[in-house]
Amino acid sequence: MPDRAAILERLTTVFREVFEDDALTIEDATTADDIDEWDSLQHIVLVLAVEREFKVRLNPAEVGKLENVGAMADLLAARAA
Repeated sequence: MPDRAAILERLTTVFREVFEDDALTIEDATTADDIDEWDSLQHIVLVLAVEREFKVRLNPAEVGKLENVGAMADLLAARAA
């Protein structure tokens, strides 16, 4: 299983690129409510960017169940295992 800290680091890079904010920090509890630009369109862009970065395909049911960044990191770790 990949190092969870490494997954969060890669996710941070993706979030910074998608939201065009080099100072953006994320943590397990981060949700769309914490990032002003994170609307439904940006959510799709984010999911596609995460899929590209981690070379995975996330189905809509999986994505719909994600409550926060921590849940996304857990899903990516499980997929990579």
